[in-house]
Amino acid sequence: MGTARFVIFVLLLTALLLAAASFVHAAGSATESTGAAEPPLIPLEVLFGNPTRAQARIAPTGEHLSWLAPSADGVLNVWVQPVDRSAEPRQITDDKVRGIRFHGWSWDGKRVFYLQDQGGDENWHLYAVDLDGGGTRDLTPFEGVRAENLTTDPEHPGEVLIGLNKRDPSVFDMYRIDLASGEVTLDTENPGDVLGWLTDADFRIRAAEAKDPDTGDDIVRVREREDAPWRELLRFPFGENGSAFGFDKSGDTLFVTSSLGSDTTRLLAVDAKTGETRQTLAQDPKSDVAGVILHPTEHRIQAVEFDYLKPEWRLLDNSLKPDFAYLRGVADGEIIIADRTLADERWIVAFQPDDGPMSYYLYRRGADGTEPTAELLFVTRPELKDYRLTNMQPVEINARDGLTLPGYLSLPAGIEGARPPKPLPMVLLVHGGPWARDQWGYDPQAQWLANRGYAVLQVNFRGSTGFGKAFLNAGNNQWGVGAMQHDLTDAVQWAIEQDITAPGRVCIMGASYGGYAALAGLAFTPDLYACGVDIVGPSNIRTLFESIPPYWAPAKKELVLRVGDVENDAELNRRLSPLFHVDRIDDPLMVLQGANDPRVKIAESDQIVTAMRAKDLPVTYVVFPDEGHGFARPENRLDANARIERFLAEHLGGQVEPEQAIEGSTAEVR
Repeated sequence: MGTARFVIFVLLLTALLLAAASFVHAAGSATESTGAAEPPLIPLEVLFGNPTRAQARIAPTGEHLSWLAPSADGVLNVWVQPVDRSAEPRQITDDKVRGIRFHGWSWDGKRVFYLQDQGGDENWHLYAVDLDGGGTRDLTPFEGVRAENLTTDPEHPGEVLIGLNKRDPSVFDMYRIDLASGEVTLDTENPGDVLGWLTDADFRIRAAEAKDPDTGDDIVRVREREDAPWRELLRFPFGENGSAFGFDKSGDTLFVTSSLGSDTTRLLAVDAKTGETRQTLAQDPKSDVAGVILHPTEHRIQAVEFDYLKPEWRLLDNSLKPDFAYLRGVADGEIIIADRTLADERWIVAFQPDDGPMSYYLYRRGADGTEPTAELLFVTRPELKDYRLTNMQPVEINARDGLTLPGYLSLPAGIEGARPPKPLPMVLLVHGGPWARDQWGYDPQAQWLANRGYAVLQVNFRGSTGFGKAFLNAGNNQWGVGAMQHDLTDAVQWAIEQDITAPGRVCIMGASYGGYAALAGLAFTPDLYACGVDIVGPSNIRTLFESIPPYWAPAKKELVLRVGDVENDAELNRRLSPLFHVDRIDDPLMVLQGANDPRVKIAESDQIVTAMRAKDLPVTYVVFPDEGHGFARPENRLDANARIERFLAEHLGGQVEPEQAIEGSTAEVR
């Protein structure tokens, strides 16, 4: 928050090696359904292995580039090179196991920061590695402590602020770290309800975002000085959406998003003393504010992103208009400003289309009469250029009560329009959260499944974020047997009515909440699906609530308000939890789980697998002992998806790669 430079880009399922495109067809394969020759199979390793390179960054001084790339051992690490290419790229970190997924520069360009956990436990440590070869230091060397909310400032390059739940596992105090000595000093203590902090232009913590434990309201507090008392500036009652994300340079104006007085969130400039709105900077009738470009040193809003079906930037700063006009002609896809120098003369710009890998460019803005230029740095997965990928088609689906559900349809490459010549087997791919959303763009899972011959439907069911408070709140108390699950059912029925798929040829699959939705789909609408895949999904909502990480405690009330008080209402929990309805599941189920998952404990998978086996029901159970809430190691991703691919081929009929052992995978079939 504040002037944070450290942008966390989560590496989704990524790719490295180009393998042979040999494949076999399962019985009843998708080839006979499409009525057209299938494109060559994209190897799993190309889709889900390590990227060739990823996450380009530039030092604030403009002297060095950095990126993530595999080491000689095949583990993602940070590499650097002078911008002028006067030296060869060199690896400056030495992670041996999980791979580095997030990195960024200190403001003086002397060191690189990165985060890492152990075995998927999400107790992130903050590391710094000196560019001059001084070695790697763990800046937060505290056992069982999680680091988050890293904040840096260009005027204070020798220190950082970081949130740590060191004093109390349930809350994050802010600590100031001296980068020269490594000294960690408590800066601001959390009163018990604060979820995030913001600094002003002088690198002082001046604002806090809190959650009322009794009402679930969101609160923005401010203080004038570090020794001044905190006071409430804004309150967003439960059901409203709003948050603060930065001060202007004077510290007198706070930038916030707010749904007060509107359905979707508006971008506002408010008086930091009174909370009164000074200016409405941007708004959209269908989309909440999805992203903001804030000038790194001048602390002013330059552009705002909205995202209903596709992302769209709106420029508030006229000085950026020539830049975006030029960049729109460089490459296809969504424009992402990934990094910029202190002088703001060079940017790292990424382009993300829906039918290809992300590309990174070094953009020189042009000054003193020089023309702007964009130099291609790399494509994250160049091997994908050898294959034909499909497009992600935005769709709008009417739910049974008339609510419009935004979603995306991906069909096998080569099929024109939104309908295949013949109905296809389909995978309903359900997003996690559930307070998140599916977005337009390159999705390796959708590309993989479409390439195997499946239609892939991703629907933003009610309760998904980004579409206004009415859409979000329509999902309250609607898990499992309610309207959130009905939306998924209605989306499948829509696909059947459109002849995209046919009854009995649909698999429901997802991770986290998507895994729960898969279990709920098989338990509550068993006639709709042919099979299900649950990845780290909860089966018993009460035990999920009882085992959440301690640092979720401040947000527990909101969780109860959105889902229901399952800990004190046994009948409600029984109604919502698939565990108690396994006798209704008559379709094959695959369950995949990380043993160290801190969010959805392994007990959630253990108990439903045990219950199904007690009734002699078909279930395949795969556990990864060195993973958490998802699978970070590429060997494990490849293994998991190879197993899913074979499972889908068996029960839906699609294309598969020949089975082979994946070296380094820790998968255990239990």
